[in-house]
Parts: sequence; C-alpha cells; structure tokens
Amino acid sequence: MSKKLDNAIALYMEGIRDGNAREAVAKYTGERYTQHSTGVRDGVEGFIEFFEPFLQNNPERDIQVVRAIEDGNFVWLHVSQSLNGGKAKWITMDMFDTGDDDRIIEHWDVIAEWVDETVSGHSQIDGPTEVEDLEKTEANRATVTRFIDEILIGGGQNFTDFISTETYIQHNPLVGDGLEGFGAFVAELAEEGKSMVYKYLYKVLAQGNFVVAYSLAQIGDEDFAVFDVFRLEDGLIVEHWDTMEPLPRGEALVNQGKF
Repeated sequence: MSKKLDNAIALYMEGIRDGNAREAVAKYTGERYTQHSTGVRDGVEGFIEFFEPFLQNNPERDIQVVRAIEDGNFVWLHVSQSLNGGKAKWITMDMFDTGDDDRIIEHWDVIAEWVDETVSGHSQIDGPTEVEDLEKTEANRATVTRFIDEILIGGGQNFTDFISTETYIQHNPLVGDGLEGFGAFVAELAEEGKSMVYKYLYKVLAQGNFVVAYSLAQIGDEDFAVFDVFRLEDGLIVEHWDTMEPLPRGEALVNQGKF
C-alpha cells in the first residue's frame, strides 16, 4: 500500500472514525485542500467546521474501508459507515488527489444511503475486493471509457461489446443481475416518464481489474454526481457498484461543487 493511500485511509479512520478531525486533517492534507463534498467548505477549517459537530452528533461510528485503488496521484475508497448503532447507514465513494509529498490536496465524494433489500439480492458493498491483473490496467480503462462514451453518453446499443452476457453482477440496489436486469430498470424508468442519460465523464481511475468512473448523469430532470465501479474479466465488465447523489443547490453549495 502506498503512502498516498495510507494517508487517505488514515484521514477517514483517525479523523472521522476515531474522532480526531482537527489533528488528522492537519496531518494528512497538503498546503491546499480543495473540497467537493456537499456541505463542506474548502481547507482545513472547512473540514473541522463540518466534522466537529458531526462527531458530536454521532458518537458511535463504525467505518469500514471495503475497497481501495490507486492511479497515479489519485486514490479512491469504497467505504461503509454505520452510525449510532445502525440508526444511519451510508455508502461512500471518495476520490482524492495528492501532492508530491503524497498528502491530500483535493477530495470528491458521492454518498448513498444503505439499502437493506436490493433487487439483485447483493449488497452495495459485497463482492471481490482484491486488485488483480495489473498488466490489464490500461486495456480495462479503455474499455470502460468507451462504454461510457459510446453507450451511456452516446446512446449506443452494443452492450455486449462491453458487458459479459454470462456474468453481470449488479450492486445498484434498484437493478437486477445481468443485462436483463439493466433493461428492466430502464423500462421501469420509462414507465415513470423518466430516462437516465449520462452527460459528462469527468474522471476515470483504473488499477488492474477495477475501473472507477466519475460522471454527471441526469435522471428525469435532476442532475446527479455518479461514481460507477466496474470489475472486468477477460476484457468485459462482469460486476458493477455505484453511488449517486443529487447535485447540491442553493445554500448546500458551499464549495465549487461536485466537479
């Protein structure tokens, strides 16, 4: 594990789980700390301003880092949070940029509520966690980038060029396994008079068999920040996790926004 990944995990564990927000943010962030998390202002003081009341209001914090990848200066975490004995449960995906000294200089996240009963029967966090096939990193990055550009943004229909027809395990709580599950979800949206359209691909991170994409998507007339996580085998997508969060508006927008 690299120092930059250690720093990102330590900010979570020491700063939030263990309740040492002021000490951890000073220790693990750089000369600047640009923030994209909803409700959190830029800088060390913005982190403290948000998390000191959070820690007081949530004295019991069970936080688990489920998955982690690193790509150049960037690291990404998939995190499960259970607060106050499970009274509130969240799934968070966080992306961090780091400086030359491996300390954190910028942070993005997308937070979704935990769902007990999912369409597929899989949870939002279960499944493989180990990074494998490092030699396939760039090929897998290219596959996912093309999938989002050509299918999710471009509206193409050649799903089987990118997704396995034999195995497609789904962790979005509203979507069933396989291409059939995805089709049923899209049909359900259409019945409600909605559609899901990806408008912009902001960043793609990759390490081995895992690829993470951060995008702007529109469902109906509302815009969402979306992290999609794909696991690939033999050049095809075989598993998918995601988190989606509405873009903040009005007083909720206290920094430059989700992107």
